[in-house]
Amino acid sequence: VARRLSLRKHPECYNMAGGKAIEHLAQTGNWQQHTFRLPMQQYRNCDFSFSGLQNLVNKVIIQKEKEEGIQEGEILSCVKDIAAAAQHAVAVHIIQRTHRAMLFCIKNSILSSKNATLVVSGGVASNQYIRKGLQTLADANGFALLCPPPRLCTDNGVMIAWNGVERLRAGLGVLHSTDGIRYEPK
Repeated sequence: VARRLSLRKHPECYNMAGGKAIEHLAQTGNWQQHTFRLPMQQYRNCDFSFSGLQNLVNKVIIQKEKEEGIQEGEILSCVKDIAAAAQHAVAVHIIQRTHRAMLFCIKNSILSSKNATLVVSGGVASNQYIRKGLQTLADANGFALLCPPPRLCTDNGVMIAWNGVERLRAGLGVLHSTDGIRYEPK
């Protein structure tokens, strides 16, 4: 969405990564100006998908470019509202699917209700709007929310390393010898 909105050309966002630029512009945008149908509402599972949402946002961008008489690559006057609406739709999708997973875990006694914890990491965990929504969800369901500091949320390598540390501490599935393992780098 950030690439399609040409946010690298936006004076407030020229040096920001796409997700950060969306979050920045969304702070002063009105998400209610554009409502996007949430993805996968017909599926009663915990899967995430954003491709349908991306298509819906792209259609609105094309429509607005025509209305404003501008070419692709130019900045729309409503760019902040589109950023806010896209961010809001992503947040609601993530919160709904995460809530479904929490309910599943509670119903099936997968997690102890005493110390249930929701861990969010990777790039999505650096978005304060999404993080706030997940905090509200965790609080409402008696879960603790754990997120690394935003500076550690930019690379999945950090997420994988953190998972490895936690698994090592718990003694879960960590190999202490690499004998007999064949590595095939790409």
